[in-house]
Amino acid sequence: MLGEYRIEGRRASEIAASVERAVGAGELEPGQLLPPMRELATRLEVNPNTVAAAYRTLRERGVIETAGRRGSRVRPRPASTSRGSIRVDAPPGVRDVGKGNPDPSLLPPLGEALAAAARRNEREPGLYGLEPVDAEFGELVRAGLDADGVPDGPVAVTSGALDAIERVLAAHLRPGDAVAVEDPGWGSLLDLVTALGLKPVPVALDDDGPLTAEVERALEAGARALVVTDRAHNPTGAAVGAARAAELRAVLARFPRTLLIEDDHGHAIVDLPLHPLAGVTDHWAFVRSVAKAYGPDLRVATLTGDTVTVDRVSGRLGLGPGWVSRLLQRAVVHLWTSDAVDVPAVAQSYGRRRDALVRALARRGVEAYGRSGMNVWVPVGDETGAVARLLHAGWAVAPGARFRMSSPPAVRITVSDLDPDEIEAVAEVLAATVGPAPARSYG
Repeated sequence: MLGEYRIEGRRASEIAASVERAVGAGELEPGQLLPPMRELATRLEVNPNTVAAAYRTLRERGVIETAGRRGSRVRPRPASTSRGSIRVDAPPGVRDVGKGNPDPSLLPPLGEALAAAARRNEREPGLYGLEPVDAEFGELVRAGLDADGVPDGPVAVTSGALDAIERVLAAHLRPGDAVAVEDPGWGSLLDLVTALGLKPVPVALDDDGPLTAEVERALEAGARALVVTDRAHNPTGAAVGAARAAELRAVLARFPRTLLIEDDHGHAIVDLPLHPLAGVTDHWAFVRSVAKAYGPDLRVATLTGDTVTVDRVSGRLGLGPGWVSRLLQRAVVHLWTSDAVDVPAVAQSYGRRRDALVRALARRGVEAYGRSGMNVWVPVGDETGAVARLLHAGWAVAPGARFRMSSPPAVRITVSDLDPDEIEAVAEVLAATVGPAPARSYG
């Protein structure tokens, strides 16, 4: 059953770690069957409940799967494997509309901003012992949050939105805790939740964000945290509206111990107003990245939240990287204060392309979603077949499997660099590929 590999350990954590090490090293291969719990308990001379606890931990981490009497086996795609690997590589001559990148022509040049940060560094060198958040950077962040109605709280800086979310989850939760996440949702977040040993609980959504009844169900079932994308949801383009925000806040008020994390994914690339949920739970965090509007390689995100949460995140940062480069923070300050990005123009540019594709598909009887941001979500009957047929027709799209847990099959199209004359062409190919579909929720 296990070949030459012998599972070791006396405690549940040791047994689970032994299996996980073997999977990572390739000594236990995908699909390989693990011993029955009682058999392994006898071999290790431990209580069967200890092995059951170890297997439960491995399931929650996504390392193994259990199929009743057929036993437990190593998952075909362990949690350490990124959903980003579920992609379509575009060969020469194929248009790639699946990568999810912003339009490079809408990103500001960084030369002057970096030069300004360097000049300031000559006057005020960045040394050990300084505050981790540049004073001007922090003031501008807080002013923007105040203008959007985000509750007051201290400011921290992380290396991107996912880094912030990981640190907040780790500050409050432990392996085995359940986290309510949008389904479909950001693939990297789904990977992260599982990799942390947390249990993702899918929450369906529509154009206005997570469905209230779904959130209520997840929290009543014991989910200790909820992650919500406020605007430009990846992959569906959903944006939390005013009415939905009020409903969700009412539900969260009934579960004040819930850790709420909001990701304002559409900051500076959408023209829809923000309707934050924060302020009704004991612990909360609100995250904004500069990636989509100013450049993914800047690796700068801002975080605010309740004092305990931000203090825990800042303290852990101090024990690791210490701080996010103040040179980068000061470069972002220059971009903000010089109005390097025309936010309404950027929002309109993405909106024109996104709305044009949704309309072109609707004229052909194909449903599609894309209320905000740079992506369009198209439900399909046969996801693998649709991706293959689109590739054969000259278009590489993102498979919906990268973003789904239990929601129906679909494909994601990024409109960032679609030219206006390409929109009808891709709509025609999509319609021929997926065919008309009955109306349904993408959750």
